[in-house]
Amino acid sequence: MAKRVMVVDDEPDIVELIRYNLSNEGYDVITARNGHEALEKAASLPDLIILDLMMPVMDGLETCRRLKADSRTARIPVLFLTARSGEVDEVIGLEMGADDYVRKPITPRKLAARVKALFRRYEPGPPVAADETVIKVGRLEINRTNRSVHLGSRDVFFPRKEFEILALLAGTPGKVFSREMLLDQVWGNDVVVIDRTIDVHIRKIREKLGDDADRIETLKGVGYRFRA
Repeated sequence: MAKRVMVVDDEPDIVELIRYNLSNEGYDVITARNGHEALEKAASLPDLIILDLMMPVMDGLETCRRLKADSRTARIPVLFLTARSGEVDEVIGLEMGADDYVRKPITPRKLAARVKALFRRYEPGPPVAADETVIKVGRLEINRTNRSVHLGSRDVFFPRKEFEILALLAGTPGKVFSREMLLDQVWGNDVVVIDRTIDVHIRKIREKLGDDADRIETLKGVGYRFRA
């Protein structure tokens, strides 16, 4: 079945341009004019949401926050499409749970390439060896097969990128990873993101680990490592 993409933007011309080009790429495209409409249509569980940052009624940041706070839609990748620029905006978008951030103007071909790259990131990886499926460190248990994390008696939800960073660090305790190494191994070469991306994700991982947050150590000017 074709992947379903929802395009959310209050500018009809932009919506039609994206819809036309993504449809030609084989995607099933649905559209919404604002954040409220997007939340309603997200109930159909599209495979990806392209979300404009600046919209009336409800802006993209609030829409993304609500999508990620809802267990039914939390795992849907979100790509921000915006005319705004600047590192602060990008970091805020990542804080809200966005998976990618694209600035206007963007050519239809480039946007289609970013969409394909985002879908590739969410494709199942190669099979994991049985002895590497579950990582256990103290109260922390990370299951790579079903991408679940248990902390003591609690189940803790980690979005895909946070999960991959945590699993990578915990799977090789003591190994130091620079920001560049984490970006390369978790994001790959398809998408260019800023170094602060890693800092944002590490902070959110630590918040969810609670009393176990200090297992992720910061080596100033070098990177991060996991303490077993």
